[in-house]
Amino acid sequence: MEFLSHPTRNLFFTGKGGVGKTSLACAIAVSLADGGQRVLLVSTDPASNLDEVLGVKLTNHPTPVPHAPRLLAMNLDPEVSAAAYRERMVGPYREQLPPAAIASMEEQFSGSCTLEIAAFDEFSQLLGDPQATAEFDHVLFDTAPTGHTLRLLSLPSAWSGFMANNTTGTSCLGPLAGLEAQQRLYQDTVKALCDPATTTLVLVTRPDVTAFREAARTSHELSNLGVRNQHLIVNGVFQATDSDDQIAVAMERRGQQALATLPTELVNLSRTIVSLSANGVLGIEALRALIRADVVSTPDEERIAESFEWPPSLGSLLDDLAAPGHGVILTMGKGGVGKTTIAAAVAVALAQRGYRVHLTTTDPAAHVAAAVAGESLPTLQVSRIDPHSETQQYTAEVMQTAGAGLDEQGRSLLAEDLRSPCTEEIAVFRAFADAVAAGVNQFVVLDTAPTGHTILLLDAALAYHREVMRQSSQMPESVQQLLPRLRDPALTRVLIVTLPEATPVHEAAQLQRDLRRAEIEPFAWVINQSLTPLAIRDPLLNSRQRHERAFIHEVETEHSSRTVLVPWQPEPPVGVTHLQELMSSAEHLTPTI
Repeated sequence: MEFLSHPTRNLFFTGKGGVGKTSLACAIAVSLADGGQRVLLVSTDPASNLDEVLGVKLTNHPTPVPHAPRLLAMNLDPEVSAAAYRERMVGPYREQLPPAAIASMEEQFSGSCTLEIAAFDEFSQLLGDPQATAEFDHVLFDTAPTGHTLRLLSLPSAWSGFMANNTTGTSCLGPLAGLEAQQRLYQDTVKALCDPATTTLVLVTRPDVTAFREAARTSHELSNLGVRNQHLIVNGVFQATDSDDQIAVAMERRGQQALATLPTELVNLSRTIVSLSANGVLGIEALRALIRADVVSTPDEERIAESFEWPPSLGSLLDDLAAPGHGVILTMGKGGVGKTTIAAAVAVALAQRGYRVHLTTTDPAAHVAAAVAGESLPTLQVSRIDPHSETQQYTAEVMQTAGAGLDEQGRSLLAEDLRSPCTEEIAVFRAFADAVAAGVNQFVVLDTAPTGHTILLLDAALAYHREVMRQSSQMPESVQQLLPRLRDPALTRVLIVTLPEATPVHEAAQLQRDLRRAEIEPFAWVINQSLTPLAIRDPLLNSRQRHERAFIHEVETEHSSRTVLVPWQPEPPVGVTHLQELMSSAEHLTPTI
């Protein structure tokens, strides 16, 4: 990797689930350590799998990595940090305020924004305080701060006492109330993030049009916030070795076509291309092979018996999904796993059976209309919940109601509060509640946003539900009934979408645990883009087929009582015809292994 010839001291890796972000962060950390540098590798991901990739049990303290001298690694758990931070903010008042007030404070510090700020607080200690990592030449962070976090910290109100006393319920800036004492440290951290002499933000993506679009959006948002020192890694670029292998040739062609249409935001970034690995990148030698062309990785030994049988097709769910004649179907999972495609395929199949279907999304990066390629079916409606217009409408409503009795200074502070990115989340949440309500009379297929955003919506549902119990007259009917509807298996069916790889499966398992804490039981798991059922001769793809089996087996035996499999498609699954093929494509294929 050319950019490693003169790396900055700090490297932040960001990317959606399944793009190989953790593998690359680990591989580059190993490479720098092999070159004689003292390296600290840090993860702030609640679903971190650094332990699995590096082959060592990690804690929240730097731990030496076996077989990689000079490399230490650690996991920072923002959920634990958020709990400690919450108690630090609420604890001093437990004996001074009535229980209702304490309960209100705990609720204010229970949302996803608190988790984000806790994660930022964790790595700020490492990035903003030079003494904390003085013994290391390089510090690598697997999971960078999001644009959402940086926008929160950029608001002047983050450092005032106003948010601590805010009673409008319009935003989640409250979690920032206790950070004023650390203002200088946080300012130094943001300054370091924006300094190209000390920090590089590494955008990791796959050679796929949708993945590029996501990376471009991230790049643009961070650039607008001053983080312009970016480097692009395109991971998993495949080159076929057998021109007669139709799957291999199609995979190479799709990757090259995507690279040829790289979004404008990414074209001018320095770029590294990483070839597709033959198997999962686990262990130090496999990590070295990812970086060094002269090292050949050995394919994994097969961990599942040769008589392996893959799960049924996506179409096997259709009769049960259609049986009620109406309802809400949610596709959930990390970015890049194909939620939009699965949602579109289910919506098209239901519409072709004559049901009224509304296909929509709460994900600002999703393109459900593109998934059906503009084709129309008489009973299918396609739309998108637009965050910008929903936020404008919500902001105007709050200013007219909560702001009506405030003086000029109060209205000014409220207006700034509403510029928080959390306002957008709340506005989108209300539109989400309206969409779920429509499932009482028809089918609504919701392509939801990636996991963090989705759980924020569910957190908001819980918070709204508790608030409704106190002030039901102020809540729309759709919001009042949202949580009961989400919990009703006769109305709402959740499809967890994942890939047959370590990180997507384990992050999906974490999502399922979060859903169950909210008393929402998933209907089925969808393992997407699998090579397992395909007839393949290419040796690298054969190796990946074998490697998939362990994760398919894990899903079926440990996580889900109902699992379906969707094969990787030679043609992009866009348009009604290709979406139809997804529903049954696993049933008539026979693998060569």
